[in-house]
Amino acid sequence: MKKIPLSLCLALAAGGMVLNLRSDPAPTNQPWMDRSLSPERRAELLVQQMTLDEKISQIHMRDVHEHPREVADVPRLGIPIFKITNGPVGAGPGDSRRPQPATAMPAALAIAASWDPALATQFGEVVGQEVADRGENLLEGPGLNITRVARNGRNFEYFGEDPLLTGRLATAEVRAIQQQGVIAEIKHFAANNQEANRKGVNEIIDERTLREIYLPAFEMTVKQADPGAVMAAYPSVNGAFCSESTHLLQEILRDDWGFKGFVQSDYTGTRNAVRCARAGLDLAMQAIHYSDEMKAAIAAGEVPESTVDALLRRRFTQMFRFGLFDQTQTPQPIPAEKDGAVARTIAEQGAVLLKNDASLLPLDPGAIHSIAVIGPYAGAAHTGGAGSSHVTPLYTVAPVDGIKHHVGATVAVTYNDGSDPAAAAAAAKSADVALVMVGNKDSEGKDRPNLSLPDKQDALIAAVAAANPKTIVILKTGGPVLMPWLDQVPAVFEVWYPGEEDGNVVADLLVGEVNPSGKLPMTFPKTESEVPASTPEQYPGVNGTAIYSEKLEVGYRWYDAHDVAPLFPFGFGLSYTTFAVSDLDVSPPAADGSVKVSLKVKNTGQRAGAEVAQVYVGAPSEAGEPPRQLRGFARVRLEPGETQSISLTLDRRAFSIWDTKSNHWAVVPGKWEISAGTSSRDLPLQTSVPIPVDP
Repeated sequence: MKKIPLSLCLALAAGGMVLNLRSDPAPTNQPWMDRSLSPERRAELLVQQMTLDEKISQIHMRDVHEHPREVADVPRLGIPIFKITNGPVGAGPGDSRRPQPATAMPAALAIAASWDPALATQFGEVVGQEVADRGENLLEGPGLNITRVARNGRNFEYFGEDPLLTGRLATAEVRAIQQQGVIAEIKHFAANNQEANRKGVNEIIDERTLREIYLPAFEMTVKQADPGAVMAAYPSVNGAFCSESTHLLQEILRDDWGFKGFVQSDYTGTRNAVRCARAGLDLAMQAIHYSDEMKAAIAAGEVPESTVDALLRRRFTQMFRFGLFDQTQTPQPIPAEKDGAVARTIAEQGAVLLKNDASLLPLDPGAIHSIAVIGPYAGAAHTGGAGSSHVTPLYTVAPVDGIKHHVGATVAVTYNDGSDPAAAAAAAKSADVALVMVGNKDSEGKDRPNLSLPDKQDALIAAVAAANPKTIVILKTGGPVLMPWLDQVPAVFEVWYPGEEDGNVVADLLVGEVNPSGKLPMTFPKTESEVPASTPEQYPGVNGTAIYSEKLEVGYRWYDAHDVAPLFPFGFGLSYTTFAVSDLDVSPPAADGSVKVSLKVKNTGQRAGAEVAQVYVGAPSEAGEPPRQLRGFARVRLEPGETQSISLTLDRRAFSIWDTKSNHWAVVPGKWEISAGTSSRDLPLQTSVPIPVDP
């Protein structure tokens, strides 16, 4: 019996997958089944034995009703079926023929708002294992696109507006997914920042902006987590569709970053077999271009067969790496209760308390007699947005039920769906406290028409607030919304799309069983016009072209550069306790160009809680950078009165810009400002460090 590679053993042990390992020795006529060989060598040997028709069958899915999201098997060569499923917010649909229930996890924005790589790891462990439990091989996720447009219909699938935050969380999630023996596929590469005309828009983005804003999270994840796959995005970037872009797929992804995995198209993201193959697109989700058209291109000499061989070797290498040729998975029941508990924790840690006047929250069930639960998102769990990421939940907890369970029989809980504002106001007036649960359901394929809450929900909140001064608003949104009623209510929570445990999540937070600690991963603007991409030329584009003229000024960078006060800044979030930061210290640069930053965080309140210390840097003016940018963060949990010292290392890259003349990263010498605090607009600690000339 051949030995199983240690890497595979570790992955299987970490994930707990139930596998049937093939113990027979490799057939003498199938040397690629020899597990003692490297994945690369096994892939090479396999491709050498394939006919052209077999090769063509393996570079696209056979996405038909009977075999959805699958690449066909080749029994003659021992090539197994390759099964793909959606996954940025849970084990999404991979089979159109039947429901595939899984844990409806919180939106990716909830992970982002936790600012906690450990929670991203837990998310990846659950989702990766559930994909394995269903017998699937590749998870299309996580999504790493940066929030450029607040109205983007897929912001809920991503990690917000900052590349560092996105990269650290995605790296943790990818590692965890792949420890379950499942291939993670980071997406959508690159700059898939709007759903409006997503399949046709040509985005004009200068190279420096690409490298400093839209690519770093992908770069970090590729280099630090070694994902098995990358999905090419729909749009064009500077005149080339992402699936046909040699600059993105070859020069940057493979040559600059050393990516060794394979590249897959988005669903209908291929348009021309020759251009895609030359750029290095390895797997098409539809056969339309990578079947007969590809075969004709090979016959005509437009695509060498050796190019197709390279496409196959890259995917087969990953399949061998993950043991897909050497095992058969036995589908297992998903542990609903165990995984649901993780979903609940992530949603709670990612909830952001935006306002809490007079410490109205947490509620004391012993001090109130009645609660009115009101609104279109109060009667049923908000399990997620619409589109390919939608997860069929294993179970749900309705908010009104969660509230009733937590406050007990001594508190009268009434429910009103909010469809009649007058009736809702009457219900609120007769209660001690009114909880208004409002939100939206963002969707793949379309952007929101504006940043207002839909369906007259603003008027509902205003009516309820006028009837009851103790009105608490619970937002369940896929991104920022305007709040014309903010001054009328004493308390506001943002819980994003909390997933199947919605009712327990909201109740735990409201009654204080959980102390909120989430921080905004994106800026909330005051008005519709106060956003970085505010002109038609910038978004959604004119005549099919969107110009990224704001350049590096994305998210909080734009608000700082233009001295515009947001409604709520990036990194902001309240707690039921209070914190203070002090003692900022910055070391001189080390030999490798890194700088150590330390500070202290103290819990100055009466409850245990968590705070996120945030470190921003400001470049010398001649660098042409935004005023300050996030370069480090750490989440700490503290008991009342406890102080903890935090030490962060800012690497050489933190003090670099993309030099378009030399086409590489270059350190900018001079005095760099270091600021620390608890949001992008609350930075009480400031100092500077001299950065020398790059050796």
